[in-house]
Amino acid sequence: MTRQGRSERTRHALIRSAAQSFDEHGYAQAKLSTISSGAGVSTGALHFHFDTKAAVAAAVEAEATRTLYAFARTVQRQSPNSLQALIDTTHVLAQQFSDDVVVRAGFRLNCQAAHRSGADLRLRWHACVTDLLTRARTQGSLDPDAPVAEPAGSIVGATVGFEVLAREDRSWLSASSVTGLWQSLLPLLVVDASKRPEPSGTHPLTRAQHRTDRAPDRSTLR
Repeated sequence: MTRQGRSERTRHALIRSAAQSFDEHGYAQAKLSTISSGAGVSTGALHFHFDTKAAVAAAVEAEATRTLYAFARTVQRQSPNSLQALIDTTHVLAQQFSDDVVVRAGFRLNCQAAHRSGADLRLRWHACVTDLLTRARTQGSLDPDAPVAEPAGSIVGATVGFEVLAREDRSWLSASSVTGLWQSLLPLLVVDASKRPEPSGTHPLTRAQHRTDRAPDRSTLR
């Protein structure tokens, strides 16, 4: 492996170790020594890549943001219309919160007063939801007189709330939780039931999440 390759691998390991530490202890309590040991490197090696803990946290946030944007773009390109794209995006967002510690830690860091850099991801998410609902109404996927501001706030509040509740019970981020949210909201947005999109999502990532939800916990089987 080249020197550049080793450096990139070390940086990636540090970001992941930092995410795990921030996720478990929060920004204020996370220690650089724990982050470096978790990545299998010395504290000196950590400082080669990052000057301060704030710089490590910013790298975690940046990686989380890139991941979320990449998934959102992929989902929205492949969904048949903006309303289904929004539904699919909420499913993928919940899945990423559940499965990817870098995404989870980056989102929490971005929303914490103890450490915040760049734009607030919650505000970006609210703008994304509002935009997709507005497009959906223009496309005719929503009823012409369906509101946008109120459901946008409800969707953001619910999805961000699922992430907070999941810190104690990960089942809040299950596909069934997100599906239940949309089963409640869609009748308010699309009166004609035959024209409603699929609340359980249509993107392959959301279908995989449903299969995971239904899979039995083999550790409990005898």
